[in-house]
Amino acid sequence: MPLLDTTPLLLLEGYAWLPARWRETQGEMVHTRLMGRRAVVLRGPDAARFFYDDDHVQRAPALPEPIKSTLFGHGAVHTLDQAAHRARKGMFMSLMTPASVSALVDDTTEAWDAAVATWRERGQVVLFDEAARVITRGACRWAGIPLTEEETGPLAADLVALVDGFGSPGPRHWRARAARRRREAWLAGLVEDVRRGALRARDSSPLAVAARHREPDGEPLAPRIAAVELLNLVRPTVAVSWYLMFAAHALHRWPVNRVRLTEDADGGYAEAFAHEVRRFYPFAPFVAGVAVKDLTWKGERILADWLVLLDIWGQNHDPALWPNPCAFDPRRFAGREIGPYDLIPQGGGHPATGHRCPGEPVTVGLLKALAPRLARLDYTLPEQDLTIAPHRIPARVASGFVLRPAGAAAPRETVEAGRRRPSAHPL
Repeated sequence: MPLLDTTPLLLLEGYAWLPARWRETQGEMVHTRLMGRRAVVLRGPDAARFFYDDDHVQRAPALPEPIKSTLFGHGAVHTLDQAAHRARKGMFMSLMTPASVSALVDDTTEAWDAAVATWRERGQVVLFDEAARVITRGACRWAGIPLTEEETGPLAADLVALVDGFGSPGPRHWRARAARRRREAWLAGLVEDVRRGALRARDSSPLAVAARHREPDGEPLAPRIAAVELLNLVRPTVAVSWYLMFAAHALHRWPVNRVRLTEDADGGYAEAFAHEVRRFYPFAPFVAGVAVKDLTWKGERILADWLVLLDIWGQNHDPALWPNPCAFDPRRFAGREIGPYDLIPQGGGHPATGHRCPGEPVTVGLLKALAPRLARLDYTLPEQDLTIAPHRIPARVASGFVLRPAGAAAPRETVEAGRRRPSAHPL
C-alpha cells in the first residue's frame, strides 16, 4: 500500500503531527511522505547520534527553499555540509567564546534594565514584543551593528518575522521573505562600508569578523553572504524572545519557580530553569536531513536520498529520558550532566564539528540572566489569552504575555481574571 503524503497534516496539526504518526506505528521509526518525498522519522539519543553523523545524513540537501528564504538565508552555513560547513562554522565558533557570550549577555541585560525602568509609565506591555526590542538592542551593540533608537523597533519586528515565518505557508511566511530581503541588503551595505573604511567596527565584533572572513579558497565572503551570516548571529539571539515569553508563562503557571529564582545565590537554579524551559516548551518540532547512502537503523532500511527526520519534540518529552516529561520541573537538571545527544532543542552533537547551534550558550546565558530579573519584577496580569496553540509553528503564547508593572494604572480586569484561564501543556 503506498504511503500517503502527510504534509497537509503537518500544516494542520503542527507539533501534534509527529506524536500522531508515532501512535500509528509499531516499529522503531515512522514511515511517511513529506513534500512528496519518502521520509522516515527517528527519535532518542542514539537516533540523534546517528542523524548528526555526516556519513549517514546531510542537512543541506533537505533544506527546502522556503526555509532558506526565511529562517537561514541562501548560502548560509546551514546549507553547507562536511568540510565547507566546518570551515564556515569556525567563524561562528570564534565569536562564541565565553568572554564574547558574557559580553553579549551584559549588553542585553543592560538594555533590559533600561527598558524595564520605563514600563510603569506605559501602563502595561507585551513581554514578547519588549523582549524582542531589548535583545535586538543588546545583540546589535555586541555585533558592532550601528543602530539608532528609531531603528530598533522595525529591526526587531523584521528579526521576529524571520523566525515567525519559517513554519507557515501564509502571510507570516511572506512577511519573513520581505524582511530577509530588506535586512540582507542593509547588512551587505554595512559590510561593504567596513571593507572600504567608511565604517569602523572593533576587530572582535561579528560585523568586522564577517567582513574579513575568508573561505577555504582564500576568497572573502560575498557581501550578501556575509550579511546572511550576520543575520544568523543576530536573528537566533532575538529568537530568545520566545523562550523568555515561555519563561514568564512558566512563572505564572508554577509560581514556586519565582521564589526559587529569587533565592538562587549561585545561578544553578537559573541555569536549570533555562534548560527546562527549552525542554518543555515547543519551538522546532523536528530537523531534517537526507540519507547519503543506503543505511540500516535498528534492523530497518533507510534508502539513499530518503528524508530523515529527527523528532526534537518527541525526544525532549521522552519519559525514558525525562521522567514525568509533561511536568515542568527544573530540578530534573540539578546535578545532571547533559549528554550531547540528550537535550536537543538546538540540535545535538558538538557545535564545532556538527550542525548543533553554536549560539546555544547565548540562549542559556540570556535566559539565566533575564529569568531571575523577570521573577523579581513586581507585576500583575490583565485579562488575556494565555493558551499555546499546538498547530502554530513556532508556537507562542496567544497574547504575547501582557503584564502590568506594580504601580501602573490598572484597568477594570485584574490578574485574578487572567489566572482563571491558564493554559495546559500544548500537547
